[in-house]
Amino acid sequence: MERTLINIGRQFGSGGRLVAQAIGRKLDIPVYDNELISKAAEESGFSKHLFARSDENRSLFSISSFFTNGRFGIADNYMSDNELFRIQSDVIRKIAEEGSAIFIGRCSDYILRDLKCLDVFITAEEEVRIKRVCEREGIAPEEAARLVRTKDRTRETYYNYFTFGNWGVASNYDLCIDSSLLGIEGTADFIIDMLGKFKK
Repeated sequence: MERTLINIGRQFGSGGRLVAQAIGRKLDIPVYDNELISKAAEESGFSKHLFARSDENRSLFSISSFFTNGRFGIADNYMSDNELFRIQSDVIRKIAEEGSAIFIGRCSDYILRDLKCLDVFITAEEEVRIKRVCEREGIAPEEAARLVRTKDRTRETYYNYFTFGNWGVASNYDLCIDSSLLGIEGTADFIIDMLGKFKK
C-alpha cells in the first residue's frame, strides 16, 4: 500500500487540528500533534513537560529538573531549542518512514522535504478564528484576538528560524485553503480530493 504523508501548517484558531483529525478519520491515518511530544520525550529520555513548554516556541530551558530517570541534577545543564528540535525531527522522520501519517505543525513540511508529502496551510477569516478561540478557551473576544495574534507570531518565528523559510507564504505549500469557506469537514474532503490528484 502506498504511503500517505500530509503536513498541515495552520493559523491559530483556523481549525487546522480539527481538519487534520477529520482527514485522519476519513482515511484511517494516524494524526500526530501532542502525541509527537510524548514520542519525542520517550525517545530522548526527557520528561514530556520539557517538550510541551517548548512546543513551537524558541527558548532555552534548564534541563536539570526534566530528566525522567533522575540521573542528572547539575544545575547548569541546559538544552537548547536547537537540540529539542533535532530530537523532535528525528521522531517525525522515524514515524514517516514507518508508514502513513498526518503531521500538524512543528516544521514537518521542512523536516520531510525530501519525501513525497502533501504540504497544506490552513487559514480562516479572523472573526471566525476569534470566535472559535472564544468558544474553545472560554474567553472574551478581546482576549481571544490578542491570543490569536500572539500565537501566530510565535509560530511564525519558530517556523522561520528552523526552516529559513516563511511561515504561511503560499509558495512554501502545495495547497493553502481558508477553512471558513468550506467548514471543517468540507476542508478535509477538499484536501483528500487534492491528495488523490497529487498522487497521480
